[in-house]
Formats: sequence, C-alpha cells, structure tokens
Amino acid sequence: MPTIVTHAAVPLCLGLGLGGKTIPRGLLLAGIGLSMLPDADVLAFKFGVAYGDALGHRGFTHSLLFAFVVPLLVALLGHKRFKASVTRCWAFLTLSLLSHSLLDSITTGGKGVGWLWPWSDERFFAPWQVINVAPFALSRYTTPYGHQVILSELMWVWLPGVVVMGVLWWRRR
Repeated sequence: MPTIVTHAAVPLCLGLGLGGKTIPRGLLLAGIGLSMLPDADVLAFKFGVAYGDALGHRGFTHSLLFAFVVPLLVALLGHKRFKASVTRCWAFLTLSLLSHSLLDSITTGGKGVGWLWPWSDERFFAPWQVINVAPFALSRYTTPYGHQVILSELMWVWLPGVVVMGVLWWRRR
C-alpha cells in the first residue's frame, strides 16, 4: 500500500485544483477521510483475521462495491452539510475512495486488491506495479527502503497530482 498520507493526494489535489466553489471544504475533508478509510482494515490483524481473508487487509474495504456504496450513503446524508449536490458529492467521494484501491493495485507488494468482493475472493493487481509497497512499521521509514517508498510515492502519486491540480487551477482562472 502507499502510505496513508499519500492516499489523501488524489482528493487533495483534485479538490484544491477544482477550487472551493466546486469542492467545498467539508466535501474535500470527507474525500480525504474516505480515501484513507479502506486501511482501517488493518485493525482486523488485532482480531486474528488473516491478511488474505475477505475481511483482511485489501479485502472488502477495497472492493468496488464498498467504493460505490459508502460514498453514496455519505452523499445522501451529507450533501446539504457539504453545500453540494448529491451527484457532485457522490462523484467526488467515489473517486476519492476508489483511488485508494487503485493506488494499492499499482504497488510492488502485498496480495492484491479484492475488487470483486462479495462475488469473488480473488485479489488483483494492475498490469504494472510502480509504487514501492509501504512498510507497516513506522521505524522502517528511516531505512534506505523507507526512503525508496517515499521517493516512489512522490514520483508516481504526488508529482502527477500536483500537475493535475495546477492544470485544473489554471483552467478555472
């Protein structure tokens, strides 16, 4: 997986690029939260759930069903608070949440992403893996491998995100 902070890059860059009139601050924060939500599944380790289990890491919380239903519920319940239409909220929140499993699918490690849960327990990777998989232990970020992880996330997620943000910002000016 990319680091939890890097999962926030997609909604952050899109939201800032589109601007506060299109993506109000509350909606932006909800998108950031949803982009990180799937990794709450690591708590399953504490309960003895195996990594490859449907309830384990990169399982149901990384599925397409989860990525479409959770944002719909948040959009229906929160669109007035977010000061945006249900459609805009759902689209932004779905993209934010879906970006998580897409980024995980292009990492160099793990057991793949359970996109098709509950119809299948099969795990998938994208055709190319370019982001070095992030270690679970924070102490590993001070190692040479940890530095490689950070550099690969900067190159493959943050840099393109900032470019997209700049283009969006420029187009609305």
